[in-house]
Amino acid sequence: MDFNALYHANFKLLDDAVTDWSTLVKHLGDLKKDAEDDLHKAALKADWAGVNAQVSREFVGKTAGEFGDAHTQATTIHNILSDTQGELKSYHQQLKDAVSRGEKKNLTVVDAGDGKFTVTGSTRPDGNSDPSGNKSATNQKDVDDLRDEIQGILSKATESDNSAKTVLMTLVDQAKMGFSDASYANRDDAADAVKEADELAKLAKKNPDDLSVQDFDRLNAGLKKYANDPLFAERFAHSLGPQKTLEFWTGISDPNRGNYEVGHKRLDQLDDLQRNLGLTLAHATQSDSTDMTEWKRQMIDLGDKPLYGDRGGPMGFQVMSNLMRTGDYDDQFLKDYGTKLMATERKMTGNGEHGNPFWQHLGGSAWLNRIGDDSGNDPLTGYLKGLSNSPDAATDFFNEQYISKDDPDNPFERDTDGNGKKGKVSLSNFQYLFEERDWPQESNLHGDDIVTGQNNLALALEAATTGHPAGEMPTADTPPHNAGQAKLVEDIFHSVSEKPDRLTGHGYMSDSMGQIAAEYMPDIHRGLHAGDVRETTLFPVAGTAADLDERDISRFLYSVGQNPEGYAAVNLGQHSYTTQLMQHHFAHPTAYVEDASFSQADNLKQGADHIARTAGEIEGLIGAGRAYQGELDGGAKDAEYNAAIESAGSWGGTAIGIGIGMATEPMTGPGGAIIGDVAGTAAEEIIGKITEGAMRDSSGEIIYRNGESFQDTSDSTYKMVELAAQKAGQNTGHRYPMIEGSVATSAQDGFDTSGRLVHQYLDGEGIPRQLDTED
Repeated sequence: MDFNALYHANFKLLDDAVTDWSTLVKHLGDLKKDAEDDLHKAALKADWAGVNAQVSREFVGKTAGEFGDAHTQATTIHNILSDTQGELKSYHQQLKDAVSRGEKKNLTVVDAGDGKFTVTGSTRPDGNSDPSGNKSATNQKDVDDLRDEIQGILSKATESDNSAKTVLMTLVDQAKMGFSDASYANRDDAADAVKEADELAKLAKKNPDDLSVQDFDRLNAGLKKYANDPLFAERFAHSLGPQKTLEFWTGISDPNRGNYEVGHKRLDQLDDLQRNLGLTLAHATQSDSTDMTEWKRQMIDLGDKPLYGDRGGPMGFQVMSNLMRTGDYDDQFLKDYGTKLMATERKMTGNGEHGNPFWQHLGGSAWLNRIGDDSGNDPLTGYLKGLSNSPDAATDFFNEQYISKDDPDNPFERDTDGNGKKGKVSLSNFQYLFEERDWPQESNLHGDDIVTGQNNLALALEAATTGHPAGEMPTADTPPHNAGQAKLVEDIFHSVSEKPDRLTGHGYMSDSMGQIAAEYMPDIHRGLHAGDVRETTLFPVAGTAADLDERDISRFLYSVGQNPEGYAAVNLGQHSYTTQLMQHHFAHPTAYVEDASFSQADNLKQGADHIARTAGEIEGLIGAGRAYQGELDGGAKDAEYNAAIESAGSWGGTAIGIGIGMATEPMTGPGGAIIGDVAGTAAEEIIGKITEGAMRDSSGEIIYRNGESFQDTSDSTYKMVELAAQKAGQNTGHRYPMIEGSVATSAQDGFDTSGRLVHQYLDGEGIPRQLDTED
């Protein structure tokens, strides 16, 4: 900021800009409210079908979100301009005041050009009066003091102007299209974030062996504080650069390979640093700036190369994948990263014919992971955890082809048509990882085998099929299932059906598999329901329905039911869906069928009986699997099943979130399930009491208590559908005693049918005599 520009500054244009931005913020605030309250909520309540269900609802939601981001960005820009306006006006006045005070001391300030200025006195150096007769004394100290004061004002004005320019340009560069959601109350907060990013990046660029404990603490605290700050994240990642990022984490993560002091004094904080660094980098990748686009390209390029070139070291993929365990990375970056990662996997395993010795942790291998027990040497372990936080990227990754049947080096042959002859088959990434991969073996410090990679695979599949991060529940904003998600669910069910031990032999995957089944209840009900006539109105599905056949459903649910967490997820999801669906049909008696030859009650009874029958089939299938495992274990796992259901409250102990979603009025929600206000519904009552470990009806009978007989499981199902019909009648103001009396019989038919399905598709396995009863 030069002297002349600040002294003669005209702030009208800046004032007008601040006023215009203030007006824009107000208008965008109104548009944001309209977009959310009218556009978005109306879209969520609409009965979308076909392409609209897959595209329009999601498009409307994203568009409404853009109004919110536009309002946020405009507010931030206004705040920065307003702060800068106030400061520059203040410095302008300070400069004028300083010059005025100098004039009273016979000091003259002159613009010297090129942003410079001079301060001179009006009296002669010998102290004699000037030609005007003025005898006031001026000395060099007065000159120097005024010069320093003015220079200080100009320096602060320059800093204010430059910092505003920096943060505004960085903010605008965040998104090539649309708007950034970066929000700052003032310019100083944004400027501080950028400054801290530069300083922390400088620290991280040091040789990791030379970092002090104080350096470590400052890095860890700074990354924790600013991990979710978009300007900080991008500035830090870009300043550090891909290569230095990898070198930093490799050098600091293994105390046995370099920095002894940090490694041993801060060993218990390495996991925090890994989380904070991962969150920061994830946020940085969301930026569309030219710098971050190049950063992402370079990081992928480093993936298959030794970190230290000719000196070896871990591959870039091995390091970076461990930093993906936390945060939501940019989808396109994850897709491009995964494509090259799998290409490297093919190259190092002979297209999957054998294991990958390079990613097996050995005695001399670096320890690259500090979150959990695994060493982090297998990059797919960390990458899959990253996918579990990024549903869209996960869906695309698993559906991507791993190898084509036409590839001459394809090692995979299968009998696909049952003629006894094997032929080459194409495999997707899902099929390779779930069915064929030879996962590197690892053990914890106690010598026990650990399976973090396969468990992260299950989490990533949960995200890929449900459309939300693994471990979370769907909300009313969760988009309906799309074609890619539905296809993946079909592949999962078929794969488990083909070889159940792909799941039963890896029971730790069952919690995610159970959650997937819970969120695909409409699709499962369709697959088990006989016939197609008016099936779409009986079990409505928004978006793309997964085409699941009876055999695959039966074998999948039976397998999931053998695990406590899997059983609990399906059990609760089924109850929630069935009870809410029952209430929907009671509220809309002709939604399923309207036949003038029959009364409204008769029409409704047909739908209610079909719902109850299918509910009985599902409960029978998971109950048979649970009973079979109980007999194998001699009842030893009864406590685990009880604990799984009781603890289910931690991930959705009411009807809200049990694989169905939530809303304020009846509508089609996530996954195509009919959902509504759960308050006072049978779903609220049943789910709430099931998660307490025991549900009692009005007569005090125990309804669900795992560890009792298989017959009690069926009896509990009958009581559940009876209560669902009763509650639905109460809530809709019209009870139907005939329906309340018939649904239990229909559920019994379904439960009996499940026994036939087990005989038919599992050779009779698991039809129990009786579970061990509780003491």
